[in-house]
Amino acid sequence: MNRRQFIIGNSLAVMAICLPFSAKAITLWDDPKLSDFEKRLRPVGRALEFEDYYVWCNSPIEGPDGKIHVFFSRWPKAKGMSGWINSSEIAHAVANNPEGPYEYVSTILAPRGEGFWDATTCHNPSIHFVDGKYALFFMGNSNGKMNTKRIGLATSDSLFGPWRRPDEPLLLPAKEGEWDDLLTTNPSFLKRPNGEYWLYYKSLDTENYEHPKFPVKGNRKYGLAIAKSLQGPYKKYEHNPVIDFSKLGDNKQCEDAFVWYENKKFKMLARDMGVFGIDYGLYMDSDDGKNWSDPQIAYQPLNKYINQPEAPKHLNRYGRVERPQLLFQNGKATYLFTASQGGKYETASAFIFKIV
Repeated sequence: MNRRQFIIGNSLAVMAICLPFSAKAITLWDDPKLSDFEKRLRPVGRALEFEDYYVWCNSPIEGPDGKIHVFFSRWPKAKGMSGWINSSEIAHAVANNPEGPYEYVSTILAPRGEGFWDATTCHNPSIHFVDGKYALFFMGNSNGKMNTKRIGLATSDSLFGPWRRPDEPLLLPAKEGEWDDLLTTNPSFLKRPNGEYWLYYKSLDTENYEHPKFPVKGNRKYGLAIAKSLQGPYKKYEHNPVIDFSKLGDNKQCEDAFVWYENKKFKMLARDMGVFGIDYGLYMDSDDGKNWSDPQIAYQPLNKYINQPEAPKHLNRYGRVERPQLLFQNGKATYLFTASQGGKYETASAFIFKIV
């Protein structure tokens, strides 16, 4: 493995092989290592609850009107949790302050139907203000399945649209035989101080790893693609993947990365898939955005923050938060927006934390 890639030290790898995995238990450290980020979180509660929809992927931004705008995924309740892969649309909601309440404005991107790269789903929105315009990175697919997931970019001069929709994906998979030859998804974007445009993306190694507690195919890793303009072309970093937990054993991995730049450091939040436990989030930082620190806990299981009713039988991700996204106000991260199953309609909604 190239030294520039992120791999936790050999001693931890040995420990990971020797210790059994538990969805609730810490696997690598007897004493959980909470990040400073986690210690600053204060739960606010749920938002964007709709009786007839599941809600996911809540990406916030402060508008020129001083209001908070959230771009989020939703799909019909009748489709169940798995409806995101073949029925998701991206919608816009607005509130007077970060804690809500939020009012639905409109659906801005919906599946376009046969013949389009985003024919069957629009998902993973991530909103940014870049070069005087709004840039909405998202994922679409063309057959309602994993293997056609691709990252796209829609742009607008206003948060209220109209949105210019791409005819082609922004980032394609690699050629067959490489680690990212199946899909590109879960975009995380930032514009570097040096003017470069950086796009982090998730793909997966398609070998069939097996995990003793949660069966998943493949191992999720993160790559980096760099461009000289917002619209690209984006060239993949030659030493990808930059995040790779596969050498830790037990098919450890992560997803849902959100990357930002603060105090001359690159920082990342991600959903844990086996390092501390599948109900945790991860925090990492980096001096160069390519070589990342060992992970710490970014957030804990939801029951560490609030009391919830017993899990409904149809919600198998109940009890954790996913898809971390940050709200920035005056250049400072002020709120963490996540997605979590549950709520009054027993579907899924936003869950918000204040950062103190």
